[in-house]
Amino acid sequence: MTEAALRSQFLSLHLIETLAAVLPVRDENGQPKTLVFGGVERHMITSQARRRAERVHARDRANAGRGALKGRSMGVRTREWALLAGRELETAHGWEKEKALVTARAVMEASGLKFGDLTKKTVANLTRVLVFAPSDAAERIAGHIASHADEVEEWCAEYLEAQAKIRAQAEAVQKARRGARKKAASQPDPEGAEETPEAETPASILIPPLPRPTRDAVLLALAPRDAVDIALYGRFLAEIPDSPNVDGAVQTGHAFTVHEAEQIEDFYAAADDAKLDRKRDALSFLDAADDAGAGMTGYQSLISGTFYRHAVLDRTQLRVNLRVAGMDEREAEVAASEAELEFVNSFVEAFPEAKKNSTASTGSLPALVLAFEGERPYNYASAFQRAVDEGPVAAGGEGPAGPAAVRRLLRHHAFVDRRREDLRTARVLTYDPEIDLLLGELELPGSLAVVELAKDLNR
Repeated sequence: MTEAALRSQFLSLHLIETLAAVLPVRDENGQPKTLVFGGVERHMITSQARRRAERVHARDRANAGRGALKGRSMGVRTREWALLAGRELETAHGWEKEKALVTARAVMEASGLKFGDLTKKTVANLTRVLVFAPSDAAERIAGHIASHADEVEEWCAEYLEAQAKIRAQAEAVQKARRGARKKAASQPDPEGAEETPEAETPASILIPPLPRPTRDAVLLALAPRDAVDIALYGRFLAEIPDSPNVDGAVQTGHAFTVHEAEQIEDFYAAADDAKLDRKRDALSFLDAADDAGAGMTGYQSLISGTFYRHAVLDRTQLRVNLRVAGMDEREAEVAASEAELEFVNSFVEAFPEAKKNSTASTGSLPALVLAFEGERPYNYASAFQRAVDEGPVAAGGEGPAGPAAVRRLLRHHAFVDRRREDLRTARVLTYDPEIDLLLGELELPGSLAVVELAKDLNR
């Protein structure tokens, strides 16, 4: 049997990282997100924020010709596919700008995608939901429209005319109903009121269907195809029932602090450069006094803490997704192995970019990464159900949260490992010299190997 055939279905990743004065994710009020676990409040970094950071990290590396997925097709999640296809028609095929956009929107709308209100310019050409599709989808749609221009333009003219009639009749119906309500309100004797005839309903106008070859081309362009990140993270597109959805191969847990939440409200004062320049150049004390004070003041919430986070890769599901996308068994095996390498790299390297400039949060590296295989996923959140007490060890505490969390995590894994026969090929990686010393002191199970370097993750 091959090495790949001997590997277990699930790769479980667990990570401990310490962050200071950051705000990687926030709620609608600008406050840090929290959860209650083990009877105390913890700070939380949502799985959505983590997954996007990891997905974009892998995509950017692949597009830049770096990492295990360099040269591979990747996906883009956006509401702007009609804008992108219209721009492609304009720049690559010489169409007039307005005609290109109107045609692209009509074709995609008739394929099943719902768009924003035409009367609102900001959303008129945006799909109502984010659509995760291969990055060349707009190019493919535009190419088909251009190569079938006569047929598509004829259909588009009929489609837009039918839509205009439907809107006009809908407005007439609403106008008639408003008139009837107004007349009924002013009529002293409702029995004497004349009935107002209903206008023709919009349903009486038939919208010409999109030519089958064009709809097939749109569905093929939006299909997952060989986009590796769609195979990894999955997608759900309910608006087009016959466009394939993908069950993701990656499971991601919400990251949370191993100790009780710690938050500060940071008061800041921003300087006004022009005001300070005048103050510095003032000829008298009175002139300088006029320019006293900060340009702007306010508060921002910041959090610090040691976080546990967890993700799982389903190797079987990943290969199924790649095979369904059209790869043969050998190609799917190669792509899946490359995707696994990049998934591990992104899990370790990527970080949500909120406030990255003002907090340098994206420069963080994990204190510990634990990776192992198994026949099912293993989530070790329960190791931290009892919040870490960072008090002095002599007083009954556990000391700093980072080393304490590492001890708990490895102790938890060793305990589970003795009771589960499917756990295998466990590895530990650290970027923290203190944790490196700690690993040398701990009695690690024989199945657990310490990885000295991780340079090959970044190649």
